[in-house]
Amino acid sequence: MTTPKGTIKDLTIQSKELGEEISILVYLPANFSPLYKYSLLIAQDGRDYFQLGRIGRIADELLDNQEMENTIIIGVPYKNVEDRRRKYHPKGEQHQAYIRFLAHELVPYLDQEFPTYHMGMGRALIGDSLAATVSLMTALQYPNSFGRVILQSPYVNDDVLTAVKDFNQPHLLSVYHVIGQQETGVKTTADEVKDFLTPNRELSTVFKEKNFPYFYEEFAGDHTWTYWQPDLKRALKQMF
Repeated sequence: MTTPKGTIKDLTIQSKELGEEISILVYLPANFSPLYKYSLLIAQDGRDYFQLGRIGRIADELLDNQEMENTIIIGVPYKNVEDRRRKYHPKGEQHQAYIRFLAHELVPYLDQEFPTYHMGMGRALIGDSLAATVSLMTALQYPNSFGRVILQSPYVNDDVLTAVKDFNQPHLLSVYHVIGQQETGVKTTADEVKDFLTPNRELSTVFKEKNFPYFYEEFAGDHTWTYWQPDLKRALKQMF
């Protein structure tokens, strides 16, 4: 038996917050019908999740085996390395504008276009590295809009740690968090070499102390899609 395949289409949305047109990828499950309601998963590094992560194929399989709830997956691609840093990095010039775009523009647009659950637990954010960072920062600012977040090897600095420490509604946010044990010398897009593992362990301690609904694992591997791609199946099963 071949697995029924969902469809992936390209849409564009005009963002006032960012002052530009944003392309998005939309995965609709094979059995999509406007008569059902769907959860939303919004991926930063959107094209990477579809191409390198093969997230659509994984969703096809999980949905076919009834191991995942009905979910529409949205990919928000970045234009280039500079664009990614501006929007995703906590100190990036467009970081706050991008977060507002997700909460105030993208969500209302998707809720209008598709049969979604209009509540936080019906929406999740996912990202790898800096894309995980901005996903987490968005969920912390808008926990009533995004109730679940999947973090694959997030970049963690003091801004991130402080935001989690200051967050006072941990029950609203369910977190899935993985980091590689070899992520001690990660070459960043800014051409620096950074230890990702130590700050991620620190972040994990904060999540646990604050009693977030929380899953954490350290995998044997480094900061690449070689490890994030196989982890996706478990992440989707656990979160959906």
